[in-house]
Amino acid sequence: MKKVICIANQKGGVGKTTTAVNLSACLALADQNVLLLDIDPQGNATTGLGLPKNDDGANIYDALMEGVVEKAMIHDTAVDRLKAIPSTTDLYGAEIELVTFENREQRLLRLIQQVDEDFDFVLIDCPPSLGMLTLNALTAADSIVIPLQTEYYAMEGLSQLDKTIARVRDAFNPELKIEGILFTMVDGRTVLSHQVIKEVRDFYGDSVFTTIIPRNVRLSEAPSHGMPIILYDFKSKGADAYIDLANELIRNNKSVINSVVKDNAASGPGDRQDVEEVALEANTEENLDGGDYES
Repeated sequence: MKKVICIANQKGGVGKTTTAVNLSACLALADQNVLLLDIDPQGNATTGLGLPKNDDGANIYDALMEGVVEKAMIHDTAVDRLKAIPSTTDLYGAEIELVTFENREQRLLRLIQQVDEDFDFVLIDCPPSLGMLTLNALTAADSIVIPLQTEYYAMEGLSQLDKTIARVRDAFNPELKIEGILFTMVDGRTVLSHQVIKEVRDFYGDSVFTTIIPRNVRLSEAPSHGMPIILYDFKSKGADAYIDLANELIRNNKSVINSVVKDNAASGPGDRQDVEEVALEANTEENLDGGDYES
């Protein structure tokens, strides 16, 4: 049984795409079959995986318009078990074009239903807005991961997103849940970061991930090389954090992920040691030689 998770926040620059790419890669390295859908017209997740943009007939725009997922649209990535349907700049027009379609808010849901037997997790990287594309993602998803910077304005945006989620539940997807609020780009040296974390945890409780993603230079560099952090620099603190996040997500979803997980040895594919072993095999010596820096 697959789990569909959208990664969304209407505020840009909060680590949404970084989370989509690196969480997907770490889940795949933990023996999960993962599909990443890039529905952001900027295509940053596509770039972050080293995939080409604007391939005619082989991207998420064509799938949305045609209502069919063709085999050529699902691209292999450098991470075994992780596949992706890339973005294209044509998506900028999709917000308007989708308005003319019947059941327009369910176009993405229908696409996922065509491939859900092949994957344990489907992750959706959303645009930094609450338009038709994000509405499609929220309608199709079982749950939402909300990346959140530890700053004051981010908390205001979280309140607005709460209201949007409530409206989507009422109108289109009553089963939509918050998978977790994820603190990103955290600078543990600042008082503000600790204040925001405390206030959000006090209010949202168990809806907040235990894992915290630190501000990390290697994590920022990885997309320019078309690699998830776990391939670019496995020894970095950014890689550590996303491995921890993948493990936490797997633990939280033991009842719904593929039965292959249950059939593994007692340590389980969600164990950190298993993820590390696979990642070490995938890394080159050059990648592992890089140091870790915080900014």
